[in-house]
Amino acid sequence: MGSLFRSEEMTLCQLFLQSEAAYACVSELGELGLVQFRDLNPDVNAFQRKFVNEVRRCDEMERKLRYLEKEIKKDGIPMLDTGENPEAPQPREMIDLEATFEKLENELREVNQNAETLKRNFLELTELKHILRKTQVFFDEAEHGGVVSQMADPSREEEQVTLLGEEGLRAGGQALKLGFVAGVILRERIPAFERMLWRACRGNVFLRQAEIETPLEDPSTGDQVYKSVFIIFFQGDQLKTRVRKICEGFRATLYPCPEAPADRREMAMGVMTRIEDLNTVLGQTQDHRHRVLVAAAKNIKNWFVKVRKIKAIYHTLNLFNLDVTQKCLIAECWVPVLDLETIQLALRRGTERSGSSVPPILNRMVTFEDPPTYNRTNKFTKGFQALIDAYGVASYREMNPSPYTIITFPFLFAVMFGDTGHGLIMFLFGGWMVLKEKPLAAKKSDNEIWNIFFGGRYIIFLMGLFSMYTGLIYNDVFSKSLNIFGSYWRIDYNFSTIETNKDLQLNPSDKNQYLQIPYPIGMDPVWQLAENKIIFLNSYKMKISIIFGVIHMLFGVMIGLWNHMYFKRKINITCEFIPQIIFLVFLFLYMTLLMFIKWIKYGPIPDTPKTGPGCAPSVLITFINMVLFKPGTAPEKCSPWMYDGQSWFQGLLVVIAVLCIPWMLLGKPIMMMYNRKKQHYQLNNHGTENGDIEGAVDGMQPVSGIPQGGHKEEEEDMTEVFIHQGIHTIEYVLGSVSHTASYLRLWALSLAHAQLSEVLWNMVMRNGLTQEGWSGGIILWAVFAFWSVLTVGILVLMEGLSAFLHTLRLHWVEFQSKFYAGQGYGFQPFSFEIILDAAQSTAED
Repeated sequence: MGSLFRSEEMTLCQLFLQSEAAYACVSELGELGLVQFRDLNPDVNAFQRKFVNEVRRCDEMERKLRYLEKEIKKDGIPMLDTGENPEAPQPREMIDLEATFEKLENELREVNQNAETLKRNFLELTELKHILRKTQVFFDEAEHGGVVSQMADPSREEEQVTLLGEEGLRAGGQALKLGFVAGVILRERIPAFERMLWRACRGNVFLRQAEIETPLEDPSTGDQVYKSVFIIFFQGDQLKTRVRKICEGFRATLYPCPEAPADRREMAMGVMTRIEDLNTVLGQTQDHRHRVLVAAAKNIKNWFVKVRKIKAIYHTLNLFNLDVTQKCLIAECWVPVLDLETIQLALRRGTERSGSSVPPILNRMVTFEDPPTYNRTNKFTKGFQALIDAYGVASYREMNPSPYTIITFPFLFAVMFGDTGHGLIMFLFGGWMVLKEKPLAAKKSDNEIWNIFFGGRYIIFLMGLFSMYTGLIYNDVFSKSLNIFGSYWRIDYNFSTIETNKDLQLNPSDKNQYLQIPYPIGMDPVWQLAENKIIFLNSYKMKISIIFGVIHMLFGVMIGLWNHMYFKRKINITCEFIPQIIFLVFLFLYMTLLMFIKWIKYGPIPDTPKTGPGCAPSVLITFINMVLFKPGTAPEKCSPWMYDGQSWFQGLLVVIAVLCIPWMLLGKPIMMMYNRKKQHYQLNNHGTENGDIEGAVDGMQPVSGIPQGGHKEEEEDMTEVFIHQGIHTIEYVLGSVSHTASYLRLWALSLAHAQLSEVLWNMVMRNGLTQEGWSGGIILWAVFAFWSVLTVGILVLMEGLSAFLHTLRLHWVEFQSKFYAGQGYGFQPFSFEIILDAAQSTAED
């Protein structure tokens, strides 16, 4: 439980493992996830380490698995995920895994290659089938109507062509023989293809084309493409060569096409027969591929886990050193002190599993290096710890703000988001995520926004719960009030007076208008209807914001005291904590006490001398006069002071608070100089006289002890000490003023949220409630839907995000700056769970 308030105590250990047992021991430690190994070979290239070949083999196996996974996803086959976590296989099992993956990859590649070849043949036959059908139409047209002697210019609007019949194809009694080529081309290339033919052949060719209605599958990419059949008539070998080159340039596919109709019919029948045979073979090939992938899909998740575990183990073994005998591996690692026994048991299990007879050796080492920070978390505290770590990881054994943030964060958020209705929406959403935690976590969504919400489900749940409480105190539910106890105000005017006087105010001193007892819980519901509601709430919320802010900052300074006491920094307690707490208490806590005095002493009865409502002095003006040593002013028959002796007492507080500034500025450097002179004097006068040099050197060490695993501080230069202390003092003194004012955001955002809610109700929801009859029901349904969307989208999501960010700032800056250094580095254990989660996230991205 103590680690919740401070990070775990860590120790540096040296680990000796027998070579044959090292793999099994590291595997056990990976399952445990409590050991952070150090790299003992920082200067050795990654390709020169001992187990680099095994890592490469794992990379190759992972590549093959990714290829299988891609093919499985391409076919839409579900991959079985039983949630099992298989142990890392033994090194000898790597050969079996490699053989299995090699066989699957080769078989799949061969099947894919055969399928692609068959699909290519199928495509060619299909295109040839379309060519034979379309060109038959072209030849029929040529026989009945002749052919074109010249190709029209595609760039001209008016085509000028001359048609020649069968008689025109004869010249000088000799038949004029026309050659032709037929093929298929992509539909979008037809215009450019036609233009190029006309220009290159000077219009001496004739092109006919027809679109293929059904799309064809590209065997290389699997995409559906649209193509067109074309036939080109020409005369002479020169044009034939030119036409073929143009077809090749446009990647058109040419096919043989017989001239005789009987030959074309015979070829078409042969093509149809071959297409049917190919369809049968393609179906069998696809069935075989599907069976291979289905068998692989059952085990691919477990295979990924096994390969990644093997790779992680060998990568970790590359961090170790070999002893001179080459039979023992030496490692250094950070481990939590409380888990030493658990780690020893895991090492023993690994040794037994490997069959080694030499037990592993785990020795604790003495070091002055800063250990990593390790805060144990569970599913509840994890989200709050993440908020703190986002600002900076705590220094080793520094006070952890996370347990206090569990309460202060949702509470300060709720002060700004005080609405029971909006809080209920947030509470229900957070509660749903908490109740459905396991099934929602099992889905492993790759939506980043959803993962942020789900990771902070307990934060959202508590923020909604606290917002319901503060909404009850403000008596604010969707900008309306809950009339639970009835109003304690009574109207003592007749109807005509109320009707003719819009600015009448109820008198709290009149017993007929107000019961002289406090309202049981929160605000009286009548304030929701009052014209001066904003004036009243302004004063109320502003004062409680300052009160909460001062208490929050004082708590931060007190946590700083616990840090100083733990690290035995007596000089920090004397020269930092005491003046800081005096400065904050004597000025700002005193100001909050004046608020309570004003609330208790001054009442609503006007005739009471010195305690009536007109005599109540302003706390802000009183505080300013106090700092400036100015006398207070008050109306006649009223005293500017809230109690006797206030003037000289306030002056004394300010003088003491001002004296704390040089105390913070100079106290620590002066005491450090005094201690160093004292240590040098003891060294010169005692150590050398008695010959006890070692004792004298030991006497020079600071009296404050260094926690185990802490770093040994070197003697700082006094100039740096003065500069650092000056910066620290200025930051604290000015920060006390600015941070106190910063807590006014609690007041500002609370008022803004209440006003936005009221405006939304008056401008949207009220219009739906004014309609009557069946049409009014329909209008109310539509208006309510619109109002609900705006409420959730603007007032819950956007306003909630704004309040969340402001609360985060109050914790990071105003609260944590009083005690939190945040200069540590996180504990990153060798854990299979972390490695597998990271690998899965990378794969999904």
